[in-house]
Amino acid sequence: MKAYIQRLGRALMLPVACLPAAALFLGIGYWIDPDGWGSGNVVAAYLCKTGSAILDNLGLLFAVGVAIGMARDKDGASALSALVGFLTVTTIMGSAAMFMGWDASDATKFANEHPAFAPGAIGNKNVFFGIMVGCVAGALYNKFGKTKLPDFLAFFSGRRCVPILTAAIMSVISLILLFVWPAVYGALVWFGESIMGMGAVGAGIYAFFNRLLIPTGLHHALNNVFWFNLAGINDIGKFWSGEGATIATGGFHPFGTYVTGIYQAGFFPIMMFGLPAGAFAIYRNAKPEKKKAVGSLMLAAGLSAFLTGVTEPLEFSFMFAAFPLYVVHAVLTAISVFIAAAFQWIAGFNFSAGFIDWFLSLRVPQAHMPWMLIVQGLVFAVIYYFVFDFMIKKFNMKTPGRGDDDDDDASNAAFDTGTTTTGDKYADLADALYAALGGRGNVTEIENCTTRLRMGVNDSDKVNVAAIRKLVPGVKVIDKKNVQVIVGTQVQAVADAMEVIHGKPVIGGGNPKA
Repeated sequence: MKAYIQRLGRALMLPVACLPAAALFLGIGYWIDPDGWGSGNVVAAYLCKTGSAILDNLGLLFAVGVAIGMARDKDGASALSALVGFLTVTTIMGSAAMFMGWDASDATKFANEHPAFAPGAIGNKNVFFGIMVGCVAGALYNKFGKTKLPDFLAFFSGRRCVPILTAAIMSVISLILLFVWPAVYGALVWFGESIMGMGAVGAGIYAFFNRLLIPTGLHHALNNVFWFNLAGINDIGKFWSGEGATIATGGFHPFGTYVTGIYQAGFFPIMMFGLPAGAFAIYRNAKPEKKKAVGSLMLAAGLSAFLTGVTEPLEFSFMFAAFPLYVVHAVLTAISVFIAAAFQWIAGFNFSAGFIDWFLSLRVPQAHMPWMLIVQGLVFAVIYYFVFDFMIKKFNMKTPGRGDDDDDDASNAAFDTGTTTTGDKYADLADALYAALGGRGNVTEIENCTTRLRMGVNDSDKVNVAAIRKLVPGVKVIDKKNVQVIVGTQVQAVADAMEVIHGKPVIGGGNPKA
């Protein structure tokens, strides 16, 4: 189950990667016409509608993206199957009144009496349906994608049979959902309303576990509850579309009701200022002979965090070597999110809480006093620097540049791969990582998310962890069959190069990488 959730977390990153496009178009549109939401300017309206095309169909995007991510060879047949499955379940659920004998002549009355079957609950925005269909389509593709049928049905063999099977399976699941979905929907709404009812306190609790789950990669599952329409919260969608609660007038609201954006805003001070300041403290405390290498890592990771909100290269550089420091980081993140939510300093993101998303969200009508997040960030930069500096010195934490020489080589961290042999540093890094992972004799699967390789192996005991740490910011052995390698923002280039290596035929009956 843990391995499956890991795989799902990775698959979720594909549809999430579409969101920056929505942020770009909506952000520019709102900059042009912040008051009219596009109604006062045809160019702004055009841009806002372009961005809304993504946000209004997130469920469909998740279905297709998850199916591709869950399919073993990422074949397009899995995506087509997911599309068929999603259309099946939404069409059947949308016709519930016909099957159940309900009166749907008054749409408003019907929505009040059967909220689980209202258009907003079962339409293309339903991420719950999207993830479910994606998992089903991916599993069917993996099971039947290479099935060979008798000659008279040979045309439907292999990949062609998967969409048909998906439609059949989803029709059965949809029949069950007609009776089960109201209870599931009610439970999700109850959970969402319970968290939202905690106001800023609930936002802080969420932020704490968001950071704490990053080492396992399970934070993606948690994020889907708060950021998308899985439990009725849909914080990202509501922020960019203008739905949901409005901002209260001034004051301090620690236990107030939900306000759109509170599960996003408090991350900006941490990503843009807090963690880069912590990186500077790590650099200052490195051994003199290690400072140049550590400085290169911290500068690149700090800039990545500030501009894009991608923090994993920085966090993985110390989370295992100095885990108590990482827990403090999670606590500080929770405090930051609580403060921003309590004072209702609101900005939003579609990818992560970096400067680019912050700037694009400035003119979004739901944004409220976003400049205060910069002030808050500067305060947290001071806090992070002195807390990190104190803890590193006081407890002699083995942050990059302070550990044993074997471990400190990790400070090169994918930003300096050494002398290349092919002229392509990512290909050389992929070659070295592939060998350290055990080569073709041990590597079974190569996947990646935003910053890390998610590797399937026959036996994790055969993985040379020490060698990998000399090449990248971090490595985490999940279990006997799964290993995560933290590369950084260029992980896609490394994964592609590794796929090329993995797919090369063995020459001379041997495997030079094994």
